[in-house]
Amino acid sequence: MNARAIPASSWTSALIAALVGFGGTVALIVQAVQAMGGTPHQVASAVTALCVGIAVTGAALSLSLKMPIVLAWSMPGAALVGASTLHPGWPIAIGAFMAAAVMMIVLGLVPALGRLAARIPASVASAMLAGVLLPFCLALFRTLESDVVLAGVLILVFIAARQRFPLYALLIVLGVAVALVFARGDVAGMPAGTLFGTLAPTAPEFSSRAIIGIGIPLFLVTLVSQNLPGLVVLRSSGYAPPPQPLLLFTGLTTLLLAPFGAYSVNLSAITAAICTGADAHPDPARRWTVGLFYAGFYLLLALFSAPLVSLFLAMPMTTIAAITGIALIGPLAAALGNMMTAADDREAAILTFAATASGMSLFGIGSAFWGLVVGFTAIAARAWLARPKAAM
Repeated sequence: MNARAIPASSWTSALIAALVGFGGTVALIVQAVQAMGGTPHQVASAVTALCVGIAVTGAALSLSLKMPIVLAWSMPGAALVGASTLHPGWPIAIGAFMAAAVMMIVLGLVPALGRLAARIPASVASAMLAGVLLPFCLALFRTLESDVVLAGVLILVFIAARQRFPLYALLIVLGVAVALVFARGDVAGMPAGTLFGTLAPTAPEFSSRAIIGIGIPLFLVTLVSQNLPGLVVLRSSGYAPPPQPLLLFTGLTTLLLAPFGAYSVNLSAITAAICTGADAHPDPARRWTVGLFYAGFYLLLALFSAPLVSLFLAMPMTTIAAITGIALIGPLAAALGNMMTAADDREAAILTFAATASGMSLFGIGSAFWGLVVGFTAIAARAWLARPKAAM
């Protein structure tokens, strides 16, 4: 690789993408692992494992395919895990993560299943995602009751930043939030830990309820909101990404790292656009080097993930809730828009959205799964009842 042929925009684009992807959503990972019963040490392990998976697999795929393969953790997936009403405990959550990874691997191995998955109604999948994200965004405004200054300032900063610096809005909000809690002395004693990232394995336990209530929705939301849009981003930049190896190797990475807390390593659907366009590198044939830079920055984040996680663990829960809610406003807006796109599926989408957002639990299975059941049932019923009309 000729260093002189690499423009400065290659590594600056990779740096911006890594900082936006990590800094804007790491609070959600902390919240999700804690919701599953994870300890502070296990939270640090999860973030470290995710960063290692993103770096190693992303670099290997970029190098072998000669295209900028930008991986990430699933922000909607983390929201789904954090919003689950099951609370099965960390070992059972690990088992559900592994089950979701196996489903992605099978999808990558069987092309026919990939084509079938592509036919999943986007409206229903987006409605489930919107139902998962809504409670987090509502929690943002509930923090006004307990800390009107913090929540009010962060909301105003987000609105202003989105108008002036949309790409950096989440980083700006995060910086302001950290500055505020330090200025007010709201940061508790930092949890004891090491300076460097850590990997703490947990033996998985498998529960059919957790696999149905967490594993299956996690697989679907990762596929529909991360992997499929990630492929579209690459295609829009002039590449022809092979879906099967990308799904297979991201699934394998998740499976191998799930015992350390990595719930999902997948294609990026947002930050990938920063690294795959002409602004990152003018030569499409050499743009894969941006993927290597991106991977390198995630290795650095993995190395120093423990103190970064400790900072979030020391923040008040209201601050974490406010940061998380703001980070999910954009994905919620996109999901709501997508669920209403197909006019014929709107009723099914609304039913899916309402069922998921309700937070109901039946037979020990959470609302994300039942939202999908309601939505698919509505679509199937419409198709079946329409047949006699077509025959007349």
